[in-house]
Amino acid sequence: MSDQTEQARELVPVQYHQFNISDEDGPAGPDLPREHNGLIEVQDGIATVHTGIHTGDVDVTVTLHTSIPQPGDTEWDEIVEVSLHSVSGDLLVRGLMDDLDEELPTLSFNGPGDYRLRIHARGRDTAIDLAPDEITEWYLIQVWPAPVQDPAVLRHTDSYGASVRAR
Repeated sequence: MSDQTEQARELVPVQYHQFNISDEDGPAGPDLPREHNGLIEVQDGIATVHTGIHTGDVDVTVTLHTSIPQPGDTEWDEIVEVSLHSVSGDLLVRGLMDDLDEELPTLSFNGPGDYRLRIHARGRDTAIDLAPDEITEWYLIQVWPAPVQDPAVLRHTDSYGASVRAR
C-alpha cells in the first residue's frame, strides 16, 4: 500500500497537443517514441504527455508517494508507467510555451535520482484537435522513488491514443 505524502491539482496549459515533464539540469530519460504507448514519449531527455486538445488547459493532479501506489480505477482511459531521472531534484510538470499559474509539486520530491511515474488520462477523445474553453481532459500523475524499469502500459482504450500509436 502506498504512503501518499502530497497531492496537488492545477490547470496546465497545452499547446500543440502537449505538456512536458522535465528537469532543466539534465535529461529525464532515454528516448521513448510516442508510438510506444500513445500517451507519453521521451525525446532529447524531455518527457512529453500527448493531449487530445490542440490548445487550452487540462486538469492535472499530482500525487507523491513513498512507495508504489495502486493505479487509478476504471474511470481512466489510458494508464502508462515510465521511469524518469532527475539530475537536479527539480523534475517538474511544465507547459510547452506558458508557465503554470501555480507550480505543481516537484515530482522529484526525494531529491536527485530515479522515479517511477504512472500517468493516467481521460477525456482525450472529447475535443480532438480543438481549443475548448472548458476543461475536457483530466490527468493523474502518481510518482514514487524507484529504480529504472521498462515502460509499462496498463490500459489503452481511447481512440486518440490509438491514432498516436499508429503514426
